[in-house]
Formats: sequence, structure tokens, C-alpha cells
Amino acid sequence: MNAPFNHPVPLLELDVLRTFVAIADTGSFTAAAATVFRTPSAVSMQIKKLEEMLGRPVLSRDARSVTLTSDGAILLGYARRLLSLNREAVSQFVSPDISGVVRLGAPDDVSDRLLPGVLKRFAKTHPSIAVDVVIDQSSRLIKRMEERRLDITLLTCQRDNQPPGCEVLLTEQLVWAGAKGGCAHLRTPIPVSLWEEGCAWRAGAVEGLEAMDIKYRIAYMSAHTSGQRAAIQSDLAIAPLPKPFVGDDLVVLGEEDGLPPIGIYALGMIVRPDAEAPVCAAADHIRAAFAMYGQTGTFQE
Repeated sequence: MNAPFNHPVPLLELDVLRTFVAIADTGSFTAAAATVFRTPSAVSMQIKKLEEMLGRPVLSRDARSVTLTSDGAILLGYARRLLSLNREAVSQFVSPDISGVVRLGAPDDVSDRLLPGVLKRFAKTHPSIAVDVVIDQSSRLIKRMEERRLDITLLTCQRDNQPPGCEVLLTEQLVWAGAKGGCAHLRTPIPVSLWEEGCAWRAGAVEGLEAMDIKYRIAYMSAHTSGQRAAIQSDLAIAPLPKPFVGDDLVVLGEEDGLPPIGIYALGMIVRPDAEAPVCAAADHIRAAFAMYGQTGTFQE
């Protein structure tokens, strides 16, 4: 008969697992430390303690990056599930006192690239606040704010030309994007894909083209980034896009291709002046989320 198991299994600490997940998501001890509000040395100690408890390494480190070992990849799945279960359990007994509805506006490109991560985090931290989202052009979102049909709006604008009450959350470099192996930028006049007057991306692009006396024609008009990408991928036109938005399916075109620099645009936020607690909570969360994004390039769960 086998002897009874007298050695208790060690317990995984949720705080350590949260740090481990942050490192896995950011690929950096420093970025993870900022996420979990600890010093990099404290984060290193947590991981050392975790690896000693498990008896095997979960992270592989070199001078430039941090990656998961095969055991670390297995642990990551368990860590996410345990943290999620903890949130679910606690939410049954403890929930924020703030409740209500926040009406949030955002332009199309923000809703595609950035908004999901922000709202996912907010839903976890403030489950009693509902967020109703409106996707529209920045100019129309500003009008909705003036008409008090929105509580908060995100908008794109030129870095040096912002509407009243706007605070800048993020700035990004604009670049010319073209199809891989495409020739649209070699045509005369150059076919470009733009949106109507008032678009922050359009202003820099047109100013640059006209400053260099480059002949162009607006060959494609779309208020949606999906439409812009379709025009670029089919080599119907080139278009200004934020540099992080140019994926592997497109190429960045620059001065070596005969095109002018476009400059930088800003992502801003306007909050209703008489905002109540739920709106203020959402605005503070958005500020913090974009501050984190500016440091790490991602939104942490």
C-alpha cells in the first residue's frame, strides 16, 4: 500500500501570477514592472521565487528580450484562468460603488485598433458601468459633444491644431502606405486615397504634396480604414496611415520614393465639463490605458 502524500502542494500566489502574465504580454521586465506598479528588481524576485517553487524556468532571458519557455507557455494558460476566476469570485461579493452609463464616441481607426483593449480592461475594473459607443468621424463626434449627446469622445486631430477642451492622449507618425510591389506611387498624377476636409490624416498629406508641387488626384474616398486598406492593397492608390497601422501586407513609402513626409497626428479626448462620477472614472481609465500603451505598445488586461 502506498504511503500517504504528506507534502502539501505549494500554492501559486495570484500577485506573482499577475506579474508573470504582465511579463509574457509585454516581453519586458521593465514594462511589466510599470504595469503591476513594482520595481524591476521586485519583479525579478517574484519570478525567481516562482521558478524555485516550480523547480524549472518559465522565462528565457537574453540581453534584448524575454520569452516563455515551453513550461512557461503551459503556466501562462493556467495563470490567465486563475486570475480570471479570481476576478469572477471577487466580483460576486465586492463591486465598485460607481454605476451608470457612459456615452463614448470614437473614430473608425481608433475603434479598430485601440478601443477594444481599453474597453476590455474597463469592463473588468468597473463592471457596474455600461459604456455605449458611437463610431463616427471626428468632426461629427465633436458636434455630438456640443449637443450633449456624448459624455466623452476620442478624436483624431493635427498635433498643433486641436479643438477646444481637447487633451492629447497619443501622437503617432503618419506615413505613406502602398501595396507590396505596387506602382501607384509611380503614376502621374499620383492616385491617393483620402477622406474629406477636416480629416487629420488628409491635411498633412495634402500639405506635403502641394509643398513639393507633386501632382495628385483623389482616386478613392473612404471614411473607414478598411476602405483605405482595400484601395492600397489593390494598388488603386496610396494613402496616409499611422505607421503602427502598416502591417505586413503593406509597405511604407518615403522620400526615396519621391514622396514628402507627412508629419504627426494626435489622438485626443474631450470630456463633458460637468461630468459625473461614472464619466470621470471612464476618462481616468482611458488616460491611464493610453499612458500604458505609449510605454509598452499594448493594453494590459
